[in-house]
Amino acid sequence: MSDFKLRALPAGVRLGLVCVCLVVLLGLGASATHLIWHYEKRDERAGFTYDDIAGAYHGVSTVAPLRQALERGHPETLAKPQRDALLDWLLGKADASGKRPGTNPRVSDEYDNPDLGDLAPAEIMSRSCAECHARANASKSPIARSFPLDTWDDVRGISISRDVKPTDPKKLVISIHAHALSLGCLSLVLSLMLWWTRWHRGLVSGVVFLTALGLLVDFACQVLARQSAPLVAGIIVGGTLYSGLSVLTVLAIIADLLLPKPRSA
Repeated sequence: MSDFKLRALPAGVRLGLVCVCLVVLLGLGASATHLIWHYEKRDERAGFTYDDIAGAYHGVSTVAPLRQALERGHPETLAKPQRDALLDWLLGKADASGKRPGTNPRVSDEYDNPDLGDLAPAEIMSRSCAECHARANASKSPIARSFPLDTWDDVRGISISRDVKPTDPKKLVISIHAHALSLGCLSLVLSLMLWWTRWHRGLVSGVVFLTALGLLVDFACQVLARQSAPLVAGIIVGGTLYSGLSVLTVLAIIADLLLPKPRSA
C-alpha cells in the first residue's frame, strides 16, 4: 500500500475522482460565499469586515463615529444649538441636568422629520457638512469618499452605536458539531489522496500539516474568542489557511489524476 499511486487507477476511476474533486471545489466556494452572506451584516453595517467576525464570536461594542465627531467639536463651525440638536437626535433629549439617555430609538424616523424644521438632522448636515462630505466631491476629497453624508443610507452607518452580542453558545456548539466532523473527515480523505500522488513527500507533508493546523486553530479560536478578542484573528488566519491549502490540495490531486504517468513509473 505504501507504493500505491492514484495515477495507477483505471481511467474511469480517475475521471470519477476528478469529478468528485470538482464538487469539493464547488463546495468550498459555496462555503466561502455563505460565510460572507451570513456574517456581512453582523456588525449592523454593510460590507463584510473584521467586525462581522468579531461580533459573531466575541461581540462588538462601539460608539457611533458621528457622535464621536460631534463630541470632540467637529465641525468647528457648527453652532451650539445645531450641535445639541444632533446629539439629542443620536442620544435622546437631555434632561434638566443636561444628561442624555444614551440612545434614541427613533434615530431613523427623526433624521428628516419635517416637524423639526431647520433643526432636523438632515437639514443641519446638508447645510454644515455637505461641503466636505458630499459624494460630488469624492474625486477631490478623501473625506467625501470615506464618509459621504448625502443620504440616510450614508449617515446610518456612522450614526448608530453598536452593541453586538456574540452567537449563543448553544448555536455555536451545534455549528462546531456539524462542521468539525464534516471538515475533519473531508481533510482526512484529501490528505490521504494527496499522499498517494506523485508530488514530493516533503511538500505533501508540509501541506497536510499546515492544513490540519489551520483547521484546529480555526475551531479552537471559535471556542476561546468569546473570552479573548485577539483570538478572533486566529479564526480568520486559521480559516484562511485551511481553505486556501484545501483548494491547493484538491487542485494538486486533480493535476496528478490527469497528467500522464511519470516516466519513472
